Amino acid sequence: MAVEDDIDTRDAEIAALRARVSELETQLSDQARATNELVARSQQKLYWLERWDVDLDRVMEKPGALRALETLKAFRGVVRSVRRTSRRLRGVR
Repeated sequence: MAVEDDIDTRDAEIAALRARVSELETQLSDQARATNELVARSQQKLYWLERWDVDLDRVMEKPGALRALETLKAFRGVVRSVRRTSRRLRGVR
């Protein structure tokens, strides 16, 4: 009886550990996918900066660079809104 109880306890512990390993593998897979997406976006941005021969360090050292960047981002948001509204009005997704 005591041996069977030990075996049952051991089997339950092994099952719990396997479930935890499976959960951790899923988390690792999700984290790897998110990391790969981030790296891909960063590489795409770097590609265009290098293609346009933009040195961000040199650009950001200049006075007003942050304000210009914020203005550019705001303008980009407005352009996206206008395009989205235009597509909706035309019935295009």
